[in-house]
Amino acid sequence: MKLGAFSVSLNVQDLQVSREFYESLGFAVFAGSADKNYLIMKNGNALVGLFQGMFQGNILTFNPGWDENAQNLEKFDDVREIQKHLKNKDIPLLSEADENSSGPASLMLTDPDGNMILVDQHR
Repeated sequence: MKLGAFSVSLNVQDLQVSREFYESLGFAVFAGSADKNYLIMKNGNALVGLFQGMFQGNILTFNPGWDENAQNLEKFDDVREIQKHLKNKDIPLLSEADENSSGPASLMLTDPDGNMILVDQHR
């Protein structure tokens, strides 16, 4: 199963303070907008999303169809295929993609320790 690009989405208290901290670790702004309260920071293949006031806790994020540069992959496992696989493994889902749709969709689940996982397909 190919989940696509991986990033950690962090719920931050102060976007500017977090930006400066991650810049000191060698990250640079890759996407997002401070005006919209989020920035995607990149260092090599590592991606960290900084989100102020958008959700609680931190989220492991996978983007089927994208590589770590947000470039489209030719071949990828659609989020609905991933969802069927998870359901066949009896893994409970918090939210699901419409199995009768195509294109952008997402699903959410938690790991055994309660860590939130988002599989978010943008195309």
